[in-house]
Amino acid sequence: MTEEGSGRPRRPLVRVEPIGADLTPEPGETIIEAAWRLGYHWPTVCHGQATCTVCHFEVLGGAEHLTPADDEETDALENRLPGTRRRDLTRLRLACRACATGDVAVRKKGVRRLAEKES
Repeated sequence: MTEEGSGRPRRPLVRVEPIGADLTPEPGETIIEAAWRLGYHWPTVCHGQATCTVCHFEVLGGAEHLTPADDEETDALENRLPGTRRRDLTRLRLACRACATGDVAVRKKGVRRLAEKES
């Protein structure tokens, strides 16, 4: 996978539904960091500390292209996410911990484009 005409590897594409946003994370950048860099609001309370679980999203496709959940993320999803017993945790990840290594489709309500600054 290379960027057309550049010879460089193509960055992964993270498709965020229902907004239809396409994020292109940098290597090692979490999904929430990519959203922030690209001018999107992604719901969170702890701002990337893996304590609030508000940034969690549902994986729609490409789960194999997400970095494995670390112990901190697993603990947060299992013990702090409301309604855990009623959810399929294999399809949930935290945007503040997950990095994309290939194309992924996710669902996260509340993601929105931030208003452009006026000059």
